[in-house]
Amino acid sequence: KLLRNYYTHCNLIIIYLITFLFRNRLREIVGASTNWKDHQQALAERASLSQNLAKSQDELPAKTMKDSAIEAHLPLGTQPALREKYLNYHNSVRFGRILEDLDSLAVLICYSHTWNEELQRSPLSIVTALVDQIDMRQNIIFPDCDIKFTGHVTWVGKTSIEATMHMSQYQDGAYTDVLDATFVMVARDPENKRAAFVNPLKLEGPEEEAIFHQGEVNKTRRVELSTASLLKVAPTAEERTLVHSLFLNTLDTRTVSFRSRVLPPNSMWMEDAKMKGLEICHPQERNIFNRIFGGFLMRKAYELGWANACAFAGGRPTLVAVDDIVFRKPVEIGSLLLLSSQVCYTEGIHIQVRVHTEVLDPLTRQHNTTNVFHFTFRVEKDIPAIVPQSYGESMLYLDGKRHFDETMRIPFILYSQYILSFAAFYINVLFPQF
Repeated sequence: KLLRNYYTHCNLIIIYLITFLFRNRLREIVGASTNWKDHQQALAERASLSQNLAKSQDELPAKTMKDSAIEAHLPLGTQPALREKYLNYHNSVRFGRILEDLDSLAVLICYSHTWNEELQRSPLSIVTALVDQIDMRQNIIFPDCDIKFTGHVTWVGKTSIEATMHMSQYQDGAYTDVLDATFVMVARDPENKRAAFVNPLKLEGPEEEAIFHQGEVNKTRRVELSTASLLKVAPTAEERTLVHSLFLNTLDTRTVSFRSRVLPPNSMWMEDAKMKGLEICHPQERNIFNRIFGGFLMRKAYELGWANACAFAGGRPTLVAVDDIVFRKPVEIGSLLLLSSQVCYTEGIHIQVRVHTEVLDPLTRQHNTTNVFHFTFRVEKDIPAIVPQSYGESMLYLDGKRHFDETMRIPFILYSQYILSFAAFYINVLFPQF
């Protein structure tokens, strides 16, 4: 009866065996080829779908949050073969795999919001613009308990969509919260060359208005952070004082020379807290548009960042949050992807890690940045303080501190209101009689 009400009132999509069905469903929606050698023909066929694009957002019917509501199940408890793919050597779930699933789910949510039943294929190319925030509610994800994802569109602009997802795990007869994630997706034309309009969002009730308002707050915050980027403007007076204090603490008092630097006790030079990796981008990791799947990039970046934090701390780190992952450029099949992880800030038992990815063209030797990832980890032991030496490292230090402070300072009341609104939305979906 519960499921009947679910389908009757919001057309909820329930999915099992996440990754496999996600990929297949997305290929059906856009008409992508499942055979690598046929991808050029498939892309050419998609180009003809441009005639179905709306010339303005006003041409598109408004959709509700319920139209994009999706529930997906990952049956780790009942399918040992699937469990093997997600298992790590700590007998927990590989979080990189969860990042892949979240990315695929976010794309599917956005396609559900923009779906036109009169068309066989969607003319939109929906791609990940950034991961705004992933907040962990539970440190350990059990490998032998079923996982449930729920999510829907929470904010819409003219060409961009925010999708918010919640992950829980079934344990001891009930589902417990694991994480909340917010992704921002952008809509492009069938050839992924220019922006395309998406359906506006129709709000139904105060709960949805509160959720949408939080989306507006998120957008404003992102604009403010981008405007204040250390790549654009100088550090604040407080930050300059901090950097100078770090510099003074490393001066050798015996020589009183700018060139003579001494590492303070229980510290490590930032230069010595790096880790690098290389990936050759094979067709196996392609997305439905025949570029490298964003979830794969996130998984590789996370695993390198985790390894870096583990080596730095000398112990197993647990993830606290992921924030501000920006997808600057797509990664083509056949690329040489260089990953560079850097511990850039520490405070107490927390480690802030920045992973920078770039594509190397072996013919021209040119490097192009594709992504920047920010991860916050926690360890249950004393860790050395990270100390920058150069001005560039000092800017990385301040950037890491900004991301750490932003992660830790989420207003509790505002966030609580948002979570309550999100919960109320699903209660209305599941129990419309109330």
